[in-house]
Amino acid sequence: MANLLSFLYLNFRTDKLIGPAILLLMLTLQTGCITATNPDPLEPINRPIQSFNNMADRVLVRPLAQAYQIITPELAEQAVIRMFRNLAELTNASNQLLQGKPQMALNDLARFLVNSTLGLGGLFDPATELGLQPHLEDFGQTLGVWGIPQGPYLVLPFRGPATLRNLVGGFSDQFTLLPLEIGHVPTRNNLFLFQIVSLRSQAPMRFPDGIDPYLLLRDGFLRRQQGLLSDQINPFTSQLPIGLLNQPASRQ
Repeated sequence: MANLLSFLYLNFRTDKLIGPAILLLMLTLQTGCITATNPDPLEPINRPIQSFNNMADRVLVRPLAQAYQIITPELAEQAVIRMFRNLAELTNASNQLLQGKPQMALNDLARFLVNSTLGLGGLFDPATELGLQPHLEDFGQTLGVWGIPQGPYLVLPFRGPATLRNLVGGFSDQFTLLPLEIGHVPTRNNLFLFQIVSLRSQAPMRFPDGIDPYLLLRDGFLRRQQGLLSDQINPFTSQLPIGLLNQPASRQ
């Protein structure tokens, strides 16, 4: 999902360097709180925030996603998902380069060029058919490659799961995230809302009974972050237990 916190920061910031500097300091200070047996020292704070997020999803985001599913053909839904992925390719390429992977950076830059032209702005994905495989890289992963610890697990209002390292990366990635470069604020806001609703429509609408949603999201998110850092997973395949969250949503 779009980094909503970065989006708000972009709209209200006074200096692009203040947020990342503060968060890097927090990351350094918080590292000592994490142990191998307790990756979530902030659970007493995180759980109420997730409950709030679940309520916001239930009354706002989920109904919008359901309405979007009803009025949008499935082929069009997938085209929109591909378009938003294409907008992130410059972020992927820049982080590949910062991680010391120039060949992968060229791959992702080529994907952007091919899909933006032959793929009509990313609505189609001819780059994959040409052998240019998709990746998902962000500055949080880059910090991990540089040896920065992930810091505590966080749940943020409206944004959801994160780690402190992941959050720092979100602020830095705004420099290469194309939608954030749109100068017209209402257009930018509507684009992000559209992206959130589009992505939400791809996830199951409800958790099965008997599953603790907090533990499911936390453990799956941390596993996914580790897999992305080591380049050992398909970035668009869920790592949550039983593959729950990224299963295609029912169109009923």
